[in-house]
Amino acid sequence: MDLEQLQNKLYENKSLFIGEETAFRSAVIIPLVEVEGEWHVLFEVRAFTMRKQPGDISFPGGKIDITDASPMEAALRETHEELGIDPKTVRMIEELSPYIASPSFVVYPFVAVIDYQEIIRSYNKEEVEEVFTIPLKWLKEHEPYMHLVSIEIAPPDNFPFEKIMNGDQYKFRSHSLEEWFYEYGKYTVWGLTARVLKHFIDIVKK
Repeated sequence: MDLEQLQNKLYENKSLFIGEETAFRSAVIIPLVEVEGEWHVLFEVRAFTMRKQPGDISFPGGKIDITDASPMEAALRETHEELGIDPKTVRMIEELSPYIASPSFVVYPFVAVIDYQEIIRSYNKEEVEEVFTIPLKWLKEHEPYMHLVSIEIAPPDNFPFEKIMNGDQYKFRSHSLEEWFYEYGKYTVWGLTARVLKHFIDIVKK
């Protein structure tokens, strides 16, 4: 293999980050809806009967399946399943930078305009407890608050300490995770949803 062939291989197989191919990948849509002439961001409250994260507030979206042609297609498919929205009626605005929560978990966010009336009539009650909106103007004017969560590294008992310098005295680097919170009426938006939301709001405020 000559240098040019090597360069082509590296270019053609370049991933977003090392480990992207094996990471849990999901895609979400930040839905913009028009309510009484004003732009709002729409959120879901996950059904209380859901096995994972019941009652949590989220954006429509979910895991990227092997049959999805792209993260965008996955986001549209999941939005259709959860909110009953015909993908053909979704006006895609922009793809945001992916959120790499960890080397094993990445989220691809998209901003899109969706018909609010269509959602109200047809959202999936088995997956979505309710939907609500927050005015975009309110989100731009109200700063979220933040708490730090300490993340500690805890190797298992069978970790090969004998292979590394300083063995079981090796100092693994701990770090802190920023958890953001938006309080709006009875709703608290936090976690991954708040992180993606804050990134979006920071952009539109510039």
